[in-house]
Amino acid sequence: MNPSENSGYDEFAPLADGLGHQAFGDPGDPGNRPARLAVGVVGTGRVGPALGAALQLAGHTVVAASGVSATSRRRAEALLPGVRIVAPQQVMAAADLVLLTVPDDALADLVAGLVATGAVRPGQLIVHTSGAHGVGILEPATRAGALPLALHPAMTFTGTSVDLDRLAGCPFGVTAPEELRPVAEALVVEMGGEPEWVPEEVRPLYHTALAHGANHLVTLIAQAMDLLRTAGVAEPGRMLGPLLGAALDNSLRSGDAALTGPVARGDAGTVRRHLAQLSTVSPDIPAAYRAMARATAQRALANGTIDETSAAALLDVLNEEKR
Repeated sequence: MNPSENSGYDEFAPLADGLGHQAFGDPGDPGNRPARLAVGVVGTGRVGPALGAALQLAGHTVVAASGVSATSRRRAEALLPGVRIVAPQQVMAAADLVLLTVPDDALADLVAGLVATGAVRPGQLIVHTSGAHGVGILEPATRAGALPLALHPAMTFTGTSVDLDRLAGCPFGVTAPEELRPVAEALVVEMGGEPEWVPEEVRPLYHTALAHGANHLVTLIAQAMDLLRTAGVAEPGRMLGPLLGAALDNSLRSGDAALTGPVARGDAGTVRRHLAQLSTVSPDIPAAYRAMARATAQRALANGTIDETSAAALLDVLNEEKR
């Protein structure tokens, strides 16, 4: 992670803040208002530039960012115009608050590398945005004197300015030491979000719930669109939109009570016909249909939507493939 090993970084000779200009935070500079932070972004994927831009709109100053690919650099230039793209150590040297917005599996190595190179300063706010991790993964930086925060926006990002509007009211999963809780919550509010406290020990379960709901929903809708195209529907999204919008709204409001369709009615014959159709047009969707229908039947039975006889008939149909 030596800056000299990265093409394009050599031109930024490190001075007071590693960027070749006077360090942000000079108390003699009237432009540096109290409680305003110099923000750095390490990882310019879809999330980092958007959160950096949101903090900038709140009055903080994004002083540097790091990104590897040409796409990530273009994204940073679009959302953070004028911000220098430099090496991670230079971002750390320039910033009071550093956003680590890298993939979940890359976070531990990044933190370890930054600590090993002496890039972490005592009192520096280190914020990661991984839903899967709490502040434990920042322990090496914490031992070096950093102040650890885990702020996860529960939203999918496009990497464009659209994300800034979507941050309004967006829930953030917040994990931090108790003494830093006010700081974490204030930063979320400044970005337009709503903080939701998530204890360290349940952070993996929290992330599992979000991924199961959001990621699998995308797969489910994509499969439904594929089937409609096969059925000759020219605009599957237009047909599904009202139905899925109502289903999502009803399920968020009413949970299992929002269940409708053949499984919720105990129509085993209709389910059998669905499976027969799927077997002729798709090699993989039948398995997904069976798994979701089983889960739906079990929830419908537990909720009292169907009785045990109807549930047994449904499960018989769904298990026919295994016989």
